[in-house]
Amino acid sequence: MAPELSSNWKKLQAKIKAESAAPKPAPKPAPKRKTPGDNSLEEQQQKPPLKKQRSQQGKPSQKASKVAPPKKQDNIPKSKPKPSSSSSQMGITQSSKIDPVLPKKGISPSLALWAADNDISPEDLAEAYGLGAGKTNSMLTETPARPNEGLAPGMEVVGKYIAIDCEMVGVGDGGHEHALARVSVVDFHGRQVYDSFVRPKERVTDWRTHVSGVAPKHMATARTFEEVQAKVAELLKGRILIGHDVKHDTQVLMLDHPHKDIRDTAKFSGFRKYGNGRKPALRTLAQEILSVEIQNGEHSSIEDARVAMLLFRKHKSAFDMEHANRYPDSVPQSFKGKSKKSKKLK
Repeated sequence: MAPELSSNWKKLQAKIKAESAAPKPAPKPAPKRKTPGDNSLEEQQQKPPLKKQRSQQGKPSQKASKVAPPKKQDNIPKSKPKPSSSSSQMGITQSSKIDPVLPKKGISPSLALWAADNDISPEDLAEAYGLGAGKTNSMLTETPARPNEGLAPGMEVVGKYIAIDCEMVGVGDGGHEHALARVSVVDFHGRQVYDSFVRPKERVTDWRTHVSGVAPKHMATARTFEEVQAKVAELLKGRILIGHDVKHDTQVLMLDHPHKDIRDTAKFSGFRKYGNGRKPALRTLAQEILSVEIQNGEHSSIEDARVAMLLFRKHKSAFDMEHANRYPDSVPQSFKGKSKKSKKLK
């Protein structure tokens, strides 16, 4: 026989049965993590209540009209304007419109080194790339002349091309003979290289001040003819000389220069139409081709030299072709090859 259970044990069993028979409460759900899409209580308080849909014929319902507009809260950033239909989609960046800025023209260091190795002057490179040729009148207006300066500072090294102009006074009976009274030299870019008044060896009988701009007062600081002649001869050596009716300038300087190294704007075939059967005047060429007025009164040899250089630069290709036809033996073989190729293309 099984032993009889105690009264305490019987009470414990009854309690266990009673608790097991009672329904168990549902377990509390674990707290959910907030996702970007869920709206927290704070966000619901900050966001204004959504208006109910409008009733028929576009009239808002009475309940919606009673809703007070939300008050503006501090430190809440304003909503950004909606992108237009032409804006990019989500995840694709779109750059703002930027006005195109053309790079400045210039000669790279590598190109300059290549030109130096192949005996190509900086002036030729500048002309090929159109450097400094955009403003026709800049070299006439931006840099004023510096009379009687002599050799300009920093111009000890001059390029391949120089332009020259001389002013003369009258000597001899009646002042009909010419004597050098001023000489000016500029480089390819119109920069003043040399300028000096010159004391004539003979007695001046006609200063021609209204044309030459030279007066007796300028002779106080003028240089001797021999000093000026030597300096100009040094500048001319091995260079291309540009000028207007250059023979008068070389004669008054008592210097010779190879004809193959001269580019004369008075003899250029492209300018003959401006001379009406004669040599065109420099003033006429400046007005017709460069649209500038010169020689309205006393002449300036610096200004005239710059105008001659401008005329040459503006038509340099035609000057070179005419020179190649006139002096074929002096043209480099590379240039001849290019001219033959251009003729074949034509």
